Amino acid sequence: MKKVYAVSVALIFAVLASACEKKEVPAPPAAHKNLIVVTTLFPLYDVARTIGGDKAEVSLILPPGVEPHTFEPRPEDAARVTKADLFIFTNEFMEPWAVKFVKGLNAGNVALVDSSRGVTLLRAGAEEAGADDHDGRGDKGHHHHHAGAMDPHIWLDFDNAQIMVDNIASAMVARDPANKAYYLANAAACKAELEKLDADYKAGLSSCAKRVFLHGGHYAFGYLANRYGLQYESASAVNADAEPTPAKLVALVKQVRANGLKYVYSEELLSPRVSEMIAKETGVSVLLLHGAHNIGKADFDQGVTFISLMRRNLTNLRTGLQCK
Repeated sequence: MKKVYAVSVALIFAVLASACEKKEVPAPPAAHKNLIVVTTLFPLYDVARTIGGDKAEVSLILPPGVEPHTFEPRPEDAARVTKADLFIFTNEFMEPWAVKFVKGLNAGNVALVDSSRGVTLLRAGAEEAGADDHDGRGDKGHHHHHAGAMDPHIWLDFDNAQIMVDNIASAMVARDPANKAYYLANAAACKAELEKLDADYKAGLSSCAKRVFLHGGHYAFGYLANRYGLQYESASAVNADAEPTPAKLVALVKQVRANGLKYVYSEELLSPRVSEMIAKETGVSVLLLHGAHNIGKADFDQGVTFISLMRRNLTNLRTGLQCK
């Protein structure tokens, strides 16, 4: 009897001990992590945030209002990029520092995305190519932009912009295949908007009294002019920090008068001094033509888009070209 009692007590203690053991509760499945995306210029930022939607956290490395051509990454930018999944840049001519910058961080997790893959680059205007260069490459300093004679402003041809959309969408899908359908649907909608924009430009610029526009800034609008059959002249070379020569200014004044123009254009985030000088000499007015490299803080806070900036440009081009 005592033996049976002892066995019973042992069994009870064994059950109690088992009941008190810490149970391993399966952890709930981790929530899907949003893509972390860092972009260099505003068009890339706007496209990436459109495609990524609520599946991506997209940031612009340029602070609002900062002119990009003299921008150099800061230590805090390096820290941000090391935590990113994707670092998207325009092309090697727009940001010659980008590849070296990312590789120098030893951030193995970051995928470097060249948005220009598949785009046919145009050369800068013959006069602009190599202007003010010391070595023929346009790369006078470690972080000077637009190295070489190729025009890097590819986003101002809306066919190119659609290729950039595809490149960014492909990069997001490769990094986050679970949300492939979501990214591709957003990319398709973005491309449809660009197609509509292109059609509106073709229609809006088809019946203009003038086919020439002059710009008191750097050589930025070659792709736009090429796409719509316009003649374009800028005061400065493809490097935004290049100063126009006196001979170039005289030539632009002569062109304004010879073509009977009523407007000359300035650009965003750069001084309109040269445009105003030409306007004063010729009696014309100054209009803004936005290259969309970056935007000011007010526009950024208001959620201005690349499409809306390009529609402002179309309005100002139609005014300057005296379109019907």
